[in-house]
Amino acid sequence: MATVELTDLVKQYPNGVRGVDGVDLAIADGEFFALLGPSGCGKTTLLRTLAGLEAATEGSIRIGERDVTALEPGERDVAMVFQDYALFPHMTVTENIAYPLRIQKVARGERDERARETADPLSLGALLERRPAQLSGGQQQRVALARAIACHPQVFLFDEPLSNLDARLRLEARTFLKQLQRRLGVTTVFVTHDQAEALAMSDRMAVMEAGRIRQVGTPREVFQRPASLFVANFIGATPMNLLEGTVSGDRVELGGGTSVDLPQAYRGVADGERVVWGVRPEYVAAAAEGSAADDVLVGEVAAVENLGVTVLVSVDTGSVQVRAVLPEDAEPAVGDRLRLTPQTARVLLYRADEDGGLVEP
Repeated sequence: MATVELTDLVKQYPNGVRGVDGVDLAIADGEFFALLGPSGCGKTTLLRTLAGLEAATEGSIRIGERDVTALEPGERDVAMVFQDYALFPHMTVTENIAYPLRIQKVARGERDERARETADPLSLGALLERRPAQLSGGQQQRVALARAIACHPQVFLFDEPLSNLDARLRLEARTFLKQLQRRLGVTTVFVTHDQAEALAMSDRMAVMEAGRIRQVGTPREVFQRPASLFVANFIGATPMNLLEGTVSGDRVELGGGTSVDLPQAYRGVADGERVVWGVRPEYVAAAAEGSAADDVLVGEVAAVENLGVTVLVSVDTGSVQVRAVLPEDAEPAVGDRLRLTPQTARVLLYRADEDGGLVEP
């Protein structure tokens, strides 16, 4: 096991594009760390640079006590599991698992024994003589995991290893993978564009955009307090309510006569300042008729989306549209008049500029 430390890391391509642009990151020993972001944000490039499959243009990479920036991939003591698993089709499961040990010149008897020892806890013991074409997607994924585990690396690197699985198997696989990582205690860097995976599996996570890290924190920190409008827009199964407004006394004017209460924590924000008022739909509830009007948004239900045990309701106030996640037994009909009230303590304010950073109370 080992820590991972990236300092001013840059990966620039010949055309001048920076796939990784000045990344500073420290990952703790034994931590499950997720790199999250949209396609093209640089997360896979960062992972490949960490693995040594891409050469760093600037900066340094340390794994444990060693500076590995200039080392070849085989010298870094990391194991990578790719999106397509990268199994050898002509080899058996045993041979695939043992392949890294073969490269390390481990004797055949020992590497076969290590392959069997690694395969059994992953329920692959009965499949050792099969070839990849004879395996299901989930079984192929476990072979790829077994191959990574067999060489006892200091760091696991996962490049979207669950993306080729169907929804049910994907859910089972992420639970299995998290439990396996906890049991082995190996430092793990997990790349994904699926925020549900990152939120469910990671100890900490980094959200990336255009080669840069926009926020690092625990899943709860990133979900509850996105550091910028980009992160706020990207994180969350349902779109966050982000409405432009102007601070006016102890209210935020959203336009068209619609206003909301300015949280106590933000009462120091200058009068007249342009802001973006944000709150997650999960933190907006339906208010009963006759509720106090200080922080109630009233409008007509424009859409209702079934989420299973909850529903996502979009309410048009005439000037803005606000979303709320409500219990299934409180599902309104399209066209109903609905009163919504946000949890004021959960409201965030962002700067209404290009950076869109979180306003600190």
